[in-house]
Amino acid sequence: MSQSTFTILLGGALSLTDRLRDAVRDSRFIAADGGMRHAAALGVVPELWVGDFDSTPPDLDGAFPGVPRQPYPAAKAATDGEIAVAEAIERGAKRLILAGALGGERSDHALQHLLYAVELAEKGFDMLLTSGSEEAVPLLPGSLELDLPPGSLFSVPGFSELRGLFIENARYPLADFHLPFGSSRTISNVAEGPVRFSLASGRAIVLARPYDLSGV
Repeated sequence: MSQSTFTILLGGALSLTDRLRDAVRDSRFIAADGGMRHAAALGVVPELWVGDFDSTPPDLDGAFPGVPRQPYPAAKAATDGEIAVAEAIERGAKRLILAGALGGERSDHALQHLLYAVELAEKGFDMLLTSGSEEAVPLLPGSLELDLPPGSLFSVPGFSELRGLFIENARYPLADFHLPFGSSRTISNVAEGPVRFSLASGRAIVLARPYDLSGV
C-alpha cells in the first residue's frame, strides 16, 4: 500500500472502470459522507469516514462499523470533501485522487472540486479527479503528459488567461498559443495517443473522456 496516495470517496457518480481500479490500487481511502457507498463497490475499507452524514443513505448508516467516524455539524465552513482532503494531508498525502468528484446532481460541488484541485496542485500535490468514465487533471505552468487512448475526447478549459500553451499528439495541436479567458477554442479535442501539454502561464484543467472514442 502506498502511504502517500489517498483516494477520497465523494458523493458523485462512480463507474467501476479498469482505469479507475488501476488508479486507486494500493492507495489509502477516506470517505466523505455519502461517498462511503463506493467503498463496497470498490471492495475497500476506508480508514476514516467524515462528514455531517446528511447524504448518507439509511442502509449505509450501520455499515462499516469498524471504520472510525468523524462527525461535523451541517453548518460548517467547508464541504465534507474538503474536510476529507485535509485529513488525508495531515496523514501524509502527496497524491490525491478525488473519486466521485465529477458530474452528479450537484454542479456546484463538481465545480468546486475542479477549482480546489487546481489550488492543491499549486501547493505541490499530485491530483486526479475521476468518475471512472471521465478524468480531470490540473494544468499549471510546466509540462504534463496524459496516457489517453487514440480517438478519445478531451478538453482544456482555462480558469484564467493561458499563455504559451502547447498541445501535442492531438487532432488539433496548438503551439505557443494564447487562450483568452472564457474562450472555447480548447474544447473537444481528440487524442492520437498519449497527449503532451505545456503551459507558460495561467491555470487550466484537462478534462478527458478515455472511454469516449467518438473521435475515432
